Amino acid sequence: MRQVRLGAGAGFSGDRIEPAVELAEQGALDYLVFECLAERTIALAQQARRRDPDSGFDPLLAARFAAVLPACRAAGTRIVTNMGAANPLAAAAEARRVAREKGLGPLVIAAITGDDVLAALDGDCVIEETGQRIADLGDILVSANAYLGAEPIAEALAGGADIVITGRAADPSLYVGPILHAFGWAADDWSRLGQATLAGHLLECAGQVTGGYFADPGFKDVPGLARLGFPIGEFSEDGSLVVTKVAGSGGVVSPATCKEQILYEVHDPARYLTPDVTADFSRVRVEPIGPDRVAVSGATGRPRPDGLKVSLGLMEGFIGEGQISYAGSGAVGRAALAREILRERLSRTGIAPQDLRCDLIGLDALHGEALSDAGGREPYEVRLRVAARTTDAATAALIGAEVEALYTNGPAGGGGVSRQVREVLGIRSVTIPRTSVRPMITWLEA
Repeated sequence: MRQVRLGAGAGFSGDRIEPAVELAEQGALDYLVFECLAERTIALAQQARRRDPDSGFDPLLAARFAAVLPACRAAGTRIVTNMGAANPLAAAAEARRVAREKGLGPLVIAAITGDDVLAALDGDCVIEETGQRIADLGDILVSANAYLGAEPIAEALAGGADIVITGRAADPSLYVGPILHAFGWAADDWSRLGQATLAGHLLECAGQVTGGYFADPGFKDVPGLARLGFPIGEFSEDGSLVVTKVAGSGGVVSPATCKEQILYEVHDPARYLTPDVTADFSRVRVEPIGPDRVAVSGATGRPRPDGLKVSLGLMEGFIGEGQISYAGSGAVGRAALAREILRERLSRTGIAPQDLRCDLIGLDALHGEALSDAGGREPYEVRLRVAARTTDAATAALIGAEVEALYTNGPAGGGGVSRQVREVLGIRSVTIPRTSVRPMITWLEA
């Protein structure tokens, strides 16, 4: 029975590169997939492209290709990635430059575009989170990227691409595309697409299914996290799937790691919406079949949604932040006094931020004053963090300045002040008709 081996080279933009090299060299892969695009990542990439038309792709693209291309070319492993982000064409050109520099041609690169739908958005589209219309956003809308599916990826592979670079594509679709191409399945074979999507969902976050994010010392121990191996999916033509990793690499593949990943970011296991299929994970079975080998089966599917999700990037002002630490006897009391002073200072100086957070890190920064309880034991050290959202950068800078002034105008013993100002990029969602999005493939040769 025919089988494809898919390796997960990255689970996010800033992921480690060494596990991908290990997979390229030792994984005996047909496909190495790099998933590097979160909602905020592509909006930031769109901002970068507005500043420089030749940028807007993943900043680690060149380093990743330089690291894995020699082994992938030697093994015949094809690469699929969404590192194109806001600029797949520039990303493909950069991949070609790396390949030529290393003398790894001839090589065919396919750049998939068409996900950028900013110019085509209907002003009457309603934003899911707020109920606003697109037309009401004014000039704060900076990006709109539709989630493409597996079909253009499969088409690029069928056309002979050694490397496929997309912009916004759904994470599991990066894996479904190679499976569709390998087995020639129809794009409406919903049941098989459901199982292929399960494979993509298990692999898309890379190290999460091999024990990263899963680890909890004393409860869920994971060996070798400092050299965590990334997962391999062995997907057969009958839809059977085994999740494993390179022998000897760190981490673990177990029924528990697989179950946690199956549920990760899935609101309704019986109705997991993707551009390819409405997947149903509600009857999935997970069985250990050997050391670091888990069989996962039972996913099905129904017809895909008529619309495609679009991720919007919105400029929502600035965040001004300042932090200061207090330690030793009475640290919490002094930090709390600093917090009171800061709040009064903002009021007295007329600074009226849209949102304000004043947290004592180490005491109540995560769950707030109502839920946090030190259990009667006062922490030895605590750090005050003040963050506020404002409409302009100058006002945001005043937040950090007020925190810094606590050095000599606040409680005793404050130290280690840090301050910063950054733009706020908000993320929202709309759904548009599938027919209004047209993926395109551009070919490059190295």
